[in-house]
Amino acid sequence: MGKYEKEASTSPSLEEASATYPRSTEAHYHAVDVFGPEDDHQIQYKTLSWPLVAVLMIAEIVSNGMLSLPSSLAVVGLVPGIVVIVFLGAFGLFTAWVLIQFKLRHPEVHNMGDAGYILFGFPGREILSFGTIVFAVFATGGQLLAGQIALANLSSNKLCLMLYTGIFAIPTLLCSLPRTLDRLSWLSVPSVISIIVAGIVGMVGAGLNPTPGRNTTIAASTDFVTAFISVTNPVFAYAGHFMFFILISEMRHPQHAMRAAYVLQIFATSFYVIFAVITYLYLGADVSSPSFSSLPPKWAKAAYGIAIPNFLIAGSLYSHTAAKLLFVRFFRKSRHLHSHTVLGWGTWVALVFIMNAAAFVLAVGVPIFNYLIGIAASLFASWYTYGIAGALWLYDVYHDKGGVAAWRHRWAMTGVNVMTLAAGAFICVAGMYVTVKQIVNAYRSGEVSAPFSC
Repeated sequence: MGKYEKEASTSPSLEEASATYPRSTEAHYHAVDVFGPEDDHQIQYKTLSWPLVAVLMIAEIVSNGMLSLPSSLAVVGLVPGIVVIVFLGAFGLFTAWVLIQFKLRHPEVHNMGDAGYILFGFPGREILSFGTIVFAVFATGGQLLAGQIALANLSSNKLCLMLYTGIFAIPTLLCSLPRTLDRLSWLSVPSVISIIVAGIVGMVGAGLNPTPGRNTTIAASTDFVTAFISVTNPVFAYAGHFMFFILISEMRHPQHAMRAAYVLQIFATSFYVIFAVITYLYLGADVSSPSFSSLPPKWAKAAYGIAIPNFLIAGSLYSHTAAKLLFVRFFRKSRHLHSHTVLGWGTWVALVFIMNAAAFVLAVGVPIFNYLIGIAASLFASWYTYGIAGALWLYDVYHDKGGVAAWRHRWAMTGVNVMTLAAGAFICVAGMYVTVKQIVNAYRSGEVSAPFSC
């Protein structure tokens, strides 16, 4: 099934489980997956239902990223913007299917690092694990900045911005402390409700207060750098696939994971299009990013205030993911993973604190942090959400179905997955290029502030 199995010991062993249960059954999956049988354990991870997984996916993906979509339409125009959002939503659904199928065939995979080990051995595991942690920490920092903006709007900027970030970091840390995603899933329910209501309030506020003399275009012409910067907004608004393996690992019935993916992508794509189009049509080409900042003060305060639970829980999910990857790596197959031990809980709390502290320091201490989020997303999210799915499909078909001949026999899917790999590479390289160019321009124009400034 893959290289990782040769390294990790399981209880029962893969050979014993395969002899007892057919490989395709759910019983076999639970016998050999990362957490193993849990009936007698104090801490049980595999408790999530697929509706709660869908809620978790929506909570972490449909968040502050959608507030940049109206400005994307302002750059490329209404029709191209809609086409990009819908296409990326459909593309994300396809790559989600590939990731889920790979996880079901390789129950021992817990995170992108484990998948990297199967593909490329030790270097693959270290690189993809490192990328997951880095992107999760940067995404947490991005949510802290979103919370900072929300709190600053609510208080009319009465405090130093760094203080707002610190205030928001405390509940984010506390909400990321539960050891299992089941606990966080219930916190994610109000998170999803809050971003939906906030989006509706934002659209109503835009409709009741349209920008006088606003300009909107069906399609706009612009240079590559500007256009691609706008396209990266919807690209990274879907950037949540790096969590999928971890989420599925804590499901009661992982075979139902695709149901959650359908709910996520259909809801996200529909909501993104409706929100982006309505906001852009009423606020015009000068709409801000985040778009709530273009609303009149009372509407901006209402929208930001309602969205705060979503920013908070999304940040908690990201930092939880980074800590969970390392925690399972340290204690895989040990009693500290499933029992209330001092070492287990001490390590978990320390990891959660480190991830949140790193996100806070980066958010307030690095003047170009917003651009660094773009670099991290280009380097890692482009692969986790899009490109790596192609490599996983090609690997499994090659090893399980008969090598190169199997690729030729499935020529259509082979072509799609090769293009998926190429798309990930293009987004990675082009995203890096335009982000670095933005950083250079920001320094030249004097827009970059001092570290730890208000």
